[in-house]
Amino acid sequence: MQPVGRPGVAVLSPAPAMVPRMESVPAASIIFTTYNQPDWLEKVLLGFAAQDRDDFEVLVADDGSDERTAERLRALRPLLPMPVRHLWQPDEGFRKCEALNMAIRAARSDYLVFTDGDCIPRADFVSTHLREREPGRFLSGGYHKLPMATSRAITAKDIRAQRCFDAGWLHAHDMPRSHRDRKLTAGPGVARLLDLVSTARASWNGHNASGWARDVLAVNGFDQRMRYGGQDREFGERLANAGIRGKRIRHRAVVVHLDHPRGYATEDSIAFNRALRAETRRSGRTWTGFGIRPGAAPATPVPAAA
Repeated sequence: MQPVGRPGVAVLSPAPAMVPRMESVPAASIIFTTYNQPDWLEKVLLGFAAQDRDDFEVLVADDGSDERTAERLRALRPLLPMPVRHLWQPDEGFRKCEALNMAIRAARSDYLVFTDGDCIPRADFVSTHLREREPGRFLSGGYHKLPMATSRAITAKDIRAQRCFDAGWLHAHDMPRSHRDRKLTAGPGVARLLDLVSTARASWNGHNASGWARDVLAVNGFDQRMRYGGQDREFGERLANAGIRGKRIRHRAVVVHLDHPRGYATEDSIAFNRALRAETRRSGRTWTGFGIRPGAAPATPVPAAA
């Protein structure tokens, strides 16, 4: 399916005159991709509308959705307190990394927060990322995965009232009990302690991660050769090679992950990604020639954070 547009050109929807104006530079640019999931996209945007601050922008990086996504965004935009930009690229198969790089180029803030178009953020999500950011670090969050029945049960009212982050409410709507529920039940102090003592690796997790724009540009963004299955991890490994270390916030920055089919996941795609990641770790490289700027790294490197 190929909506009208020239390959490699971002199509902004709706027209610029309809995009809400933001006079000041946003405190953060929120970036996530979407592809033909307007119902899930709506829930995610309502989650950002319910944040405890609204001094950020949202960039929806669209990997070739049909007109339903643009129509839903046009309907939602008057209801949202923050500016939302829709950046579209033609549907040429799974090209999530290209879509992310398109949004990185368009971002207006010096701090970038990444999530997914199927992850509803808790009301303190943006505040937590901004509060915990540090020079020379990227933030590594996690998610609480929901089954399909629970995902469908969440309504706009549940998002506004934050019931979709209440473990009891979720259990009553078919979410199985799990030790992972502590992400939802831990108070601020306990959540901080859990992040400090956790043995989970502070990796770059595309559903919940953030970093300084200068650091993202210094490694040339996402490697566009990456296919479905862990494609975000290779990016984080290049950040680590550049001296940008991960910091865990998986119990403090909370999103619930809506279920969906995974038609792009194949054994070949996962094997390809693992091989590319192994090469990145082995070589210690920081730059990809298949990122935002094609080709070799510039003679004068883009500076990372001190």
